[in-house]
Amino acid sequence: MSEQEQSSSHESHPTGNLFYVIMLSCVAAVGGFLFGYDSGVINGTIPALQMAFDASNIGTGFNVASILLGCVFGALIAGRCADQFGRKPTMIVTAIAFMISALGSGMANDSGVFVTARIIGGIAVGAASVISPAYIAEIAPKHIRGGLGSLQQLAIVLGIFSAFIANYFIAKSAGSAIQPWILGFAAWRWMFWMEAIPSAVFFIGAILVPESPRHLVACGCHEQAKSIFLKTRGGNVHLLIEQIKDTLEFDRTPRLRDLIHTKTKRVHGIVWIGIILSIFQQFVGINVVIYYGAYLWEAAGFTEAQALQTNILSGAVNVSATIVAILLIDKIGRKPLLAAGSLGMFFNLLLLTVIFSTGHLDEHGRLVLSRNQAILGLTVINLFVFFFGVSWGPVVWVLLGEMFPNRIRAAALSIGAAAQWLANFLITLSFPPMLASIGLAGSYSVYTFFALLSFIFVIVWIRETKGKQLEEMQLN
Repeated sequence: MSEQEQSSSHESHPTGNLFYVIMLSCVAAVGGFLFGYDSGVINGTIPALQMAFDASNIGTGFNVASILLGCVFGALIAGRCADQFGRKPTMIVTAIAFMISALGSGMANDSGVFVTARIIGGIAVGAASVISPAYIAEIAPKHIRGGLGSLQQLAIVLGIFSAFIANYFIAKSAGSAIQPWILGFAAWRWMFWMEAIPSAVFFIGAILVPESPRHLVACGCHEQAKSIFLKTRGGNVHLLIEQIKDTLEFDRTPRLRDLIHTKTKRVHGIVWIGIILSIFQQFVGINVVIYYGAYLWEAAGFTEAQALQTNILSGAVNVSATIVAILLIDKIGRKPLLAAGSLGMFFNLLLLTVIFSTGHLDEHGRLVLSRNQAILGLTVINLFVFFFGVSWGPVVWVLLGEMFPNRIRAAALSIGAAAQWLANFLITLSFPPMLASIGLAGSYSVYTFFALLSFIFVIVWIRETKGKQLEEMQLN
């Protein structure tokens, strides 16, 4: 049997320890869980933070959005750190950064300290968004790589959901987020400190897992790599090591200047499509729901407890939608899911805008909804979350990993991810001033407009990547 046939046989009939591979993938996915928790925990703390720090609307927006500045930096440096120092050390440092952020955010007595802690958390989130899926891909056998890779997205939405649940029960136990709870510390501080638990789990797990075998081959540690491959894949690991060595011999780190056409000196069109795709994912306003959900519903007349309950419902919808997306994406395709998601989001945001515009203002200028309006609004906003979760949430990340040619994929993906975090920052920072100046109806009309534009963009510019080899992707 030839080496090529041996390789094919090995991929078709792996003999590695499947349970061991799943356990390693789950440890890496804890980084995604922390990514989601760190993003969602802010949701139930915003009014309390305003009171604790005496923050303005713009200051509140920056307190919430500051994490995203760190996300941009973390996403850009994680890949280089993982290549230079290893996947395992990078995960360990990321876990420590999550821990520092959790403790520091809860200990903060002013906006400066809080923002610093949140930026450190943002660096961890950005790094986790790169390193966790990379580690999973490098230890997983080919025939289950897609399923294990989906653990990252599922872990993110589970992290958000867990933050919503923790916020609700802590606030309910204390009476409100600003009230003292255990040891006399305010409840909102404990909401952040709860993140220390999964951070510790990630830290211990990162210490216990082995280094990525591909990184070990790159460092010349072939015997260690073979030992790990025997556990995770089995079969002809000697041939696998040689194939990786051959690939590494021709690989080079993608450079940002590769994104520019050598003759026209302009950024390649496919790169712009990736950037705009990332921007639209944020400009439909999904993170206003994730970051400001409780704040939003309190502005609409809900009590704090009722508002936090709606967060739990939205989190459950988000998790369910992600599972549906995992089941559908390879059957229906990327473009149809995005188009359907855009239309679903547009109509629900439009209806939500109408609902908010028909409410009335109380003597304090807050929007008040009738019981029927509130129930309808809650239903509609969860439909919006579902349409996002089954389409633009997971599909954009899949497309960014598939749509670029091999030689520019890593560089283009990093730019697309950075654009996504920056767009997230702008939307998050702008919501409190928009709410104060044009109200909920005006704010949601802006997101409605971008949802409509996203549908047009998908129809005109997005190409289907389902069933195509990555080598088929072209620059034009």
